[in-house]
Amino acid sequence: MRYRSAIDVATIEAVDTHVHLEMDSDGHRALPELFFDASAKYFKTEERTPSIDRIAEVYRSHRMAAVVFTVDARTQMQHAPNSIDDLVAGCLRNNDVLLPFGSVDPRTGPAALMEARRQAEELGVRGFKFHPTVQGFDPSDQQFYPLWETLQEIGLPLIFHTGQNGMGAGTPGGAGLKLKYSNPLLLDDVAADFPGLPIIMAHPSVPWQDEAISIATHKSNVYIDLSGWSPKYFPSALVRSANNILSAKLLFGTDYPLITPEKWLRAFAELPIKDEVRPKILKHNAVALLGLDESGAAHA
Repeated sequence: MRYRSAIDVATIEAVDTHVHLEMDSDGHRALPELFFDASAKYFKTEERTPSIDRIAEVYRSHRMAAVVFTVDARTQMQHAPNSIDDLVAGCLRNNDVLLPFGSVDPRTGPAALMEARRQAEELGVRGFKFHPTVQGFDPSDQQFYPLWETLQEIGLPLIFHTGQNGMGAGTPGGAGLKLKYSNPLLLDDVAADFPGLPIIMAHPSVPWQDEAISIATHKSNVYIDLSGWSPKYFPSALVRSANNILSAKLLFGTDYPLITPEKWLRAFAELPIKDEVRPKILKHNAVALLGLDESGAAHA
């Protein structure tokens, strides 16, 4: 099994770069139950763990493609991750709308390097997702540099959670999760030391939005996805930057199932974004970054 894209770029209207698959085909959940309950309450989510076929159905109905991933946090959570093989199989089954990203636990050391290569070379994942707060690691720590070096060699984009975190929100001690690991400044080191590594900073990085804007402006290999917040709550500095210096660096993302495409797009329509910038954010920036072409295939 190896994923091949059949996404027809000419027929889709948008690319959602941030969609979670949090329950695999065996009913196993990616994180302990506590985190699902807390995040569902935080986001007021109705459908918390849709299947991959349900995700495909939603995005097909909207004429959108979607990047789908899970998070391997086995060390921090003491909880077995969801199967990447299962995720890729589901995306392959729905390869007209879904694009799979892999995930490895950086704290597993050399095993993470081997697994990253397997996911890229054997399964055909089109990128990797990391959540420093949930996985409990500082991405700028030199002990993780062999992983970033390996991923730079592989040549696929990485999504890193940044900023505030709905996981564990409202629980005593935030269920032990530390927000400091999701400060985007920690990614500035990684972007500087691995200039061939495409990095997507996920979410408006509240309370570090100015830092994120600075990094994405300064480094050509860094992007920002706009998931995890309704656009009506976007910091004003982010909206201003969208119309000029970051018009080619911002990516549509929802954080589905926590936020639905309908809800995100309704709020986005109300923002003072230039007409010529909207299609860049919704589709064209992601098409270029993800290596999709007009024939519908993702570059091998």
